[in-house]
Amino acid sequence: MTVAVATAMAGKAVEVAGEPVRAAVAELSRRVRERFRGRPADEEAMEQAAGDPAPDRIDALAEAVERLMAEDPRFGAELRNLWNQAQTNAAATNDGVVNVLNGRADKVIQLRDVHGDLNIG
Repeated sequence: MTVAVATAMAGKAVEVAGEPVRAAVAELSRRVRERFRGRPADEEAMEQAAGDPAPDRIDALAEAVERLMAEDPRFGAELRNLWNQAQTNAAATNDGVVNVLNGRADKVIQLRDVHGDLNIG
């Protein structure tokens, strides 16, 4: 979950999401930023990931978020709640599709309508 949270916080993917998802991720980001204040290494991890969301920077931000959640399990529960809310609020309109992936994946394929053959490999 923390990699997905870090990616959402640092990346532009949320810009294409609907308003309820954007609002939940914005609230999540705000709370993490508040907790990072006064923690230079964590603030730096967030700034670097926001400036360049490369995989190593996302991983560093995810590790910082994991540390926060481990230090304060109640705060961790709040973040999980907000993340679940963001996923629950994701809804497709106008024949759109919402795909939710939790965890790490080496390769992911997301499809909607496939008419005809599909060969992977």
